[in-house]
Amino acid sequence: MHIFHVILHTVIPFLIILSLLVFVHELGHFWAARRNGVKVEVFSIGFGPEIFGWNDSKGTRWKVSALPLGGYVRMFSDLNAASQPDQERIAQMTEAEKQQSLFHKTVWQRISISAAGPIANYLFAALLMTGLYIFVGQRVPAETAKIGQIMPGSAAALAGLKTDDVVQQINGHPVASFIEMHSMVRENAGKELTFVIAREDRPLTLKIVPQEAKEGSQTVGRLGVTQGTVDIKHPFYSAPFYAVLDCFKFTSQALISVGQILTGKRSTDGLSGPIGIATMTGEIMQKEFTDILWFCIFLSLNLGFLNLLPIPMFDGGHLLFYFIEAIRGKAVSEKAQEIAYRIGFIFVIFLVIFSTWNDLSRLKALDFLKNIFG
Repeated sequence: MHIFHVILHTVIPFLIILSLLVFVHELGHFWAARRNGVKVEVFSIGFGPEIFGWNDSKGTRWKVSALPLGGYVRMFSDLNAASQPDQERIAQMTEAEKQQSLFHKTVWQRISISAAGPIANYLFAALLMTGLYIFVGQRVPAETAKIGQIMPGSAAALAGLKTDDVVQQINGHPVASFIEMHSMVRENAGKELTFVIAREDRPLTLKIVPQEAKEGSQTVGRLGVTQGTVDIKHPFYSAPFYAVLDCFKFTSQALISVGQILTGKRSTDGLSGPIGIATMTGEIMQKEFTDILWFCIFLSLNLGFLNLLPIPMFDGGHLLFYFIEAIRGKAVSEKAQEIAYRIGFIFVIFLVIFSTWNDLSRLKALDFLKNIFG
């Protein structure tokens, strides 16, 4: 695989999808800010130097920047892309300028503006889901041990297991459901298992060794697959309900996963960074259009959820400060916010490095680089 093939089929599709979802997210902030009378100075897709841009009639600079791994909306009174208050500028504002300043809006107006970005991602995902549920069908877990997505570099990928394969037996024992298969794999970490699967109604035998993973003090087996699904169509009047319900289910499952990681009950091996997501994008782009839409839904929900986490620099960090202000009746001190932003920045950098290391470990970094430049 040459570098141009990787760029064309993996990097570019990843950046297009990411930029679309970032645009939706920032558009939520932009819309809420304008509705609340806040002047938006910059709407940027990407970070760093501007590649091109234009000014609208209200003075907002719309631009595309050199590093397309995110984006931001900078409002009047913001110091930087993280929306940290510019205290020096705020102190010199006239009464007319204060009317357009984010800092001088009520705490509930600021809450609505910060929450609007993640909400936009959730609404976008729900809208796509509604269309899919009407025209294609809602994806529900298959009753059989059907294989869904396969993680690159996982035991399943190395053994040749494919999406839509149905596991029928493991070591001669019948497998009736995905849960049964999952339990048997967990109990056999590092041991070779004989899988009998059905692929396009043809029987096939595979030898698979579940990879060892730590869950607290326990070592468990992992295949690196998700559960397969089947599609059930809904009429137009009920499809939105199921779409919103699935958004809530996703959030609930994501919160449980975060809690399990923090308490050591779940391994961090599954965390993916930009390289892992880009790799998944390249694989998804080879599949059907509906699979691409589902991937967009998944990423949009993840982007919305991640930004709601109470981490300074994220929308959730701003919301945490605002809720504290609403309860106390006064804002969190400037010094406390500055310390929190620094801690948040360090945490985000650590998270990116850690998830990237996970990606390179799964993909076997040396092989990955050889594939790019070979």
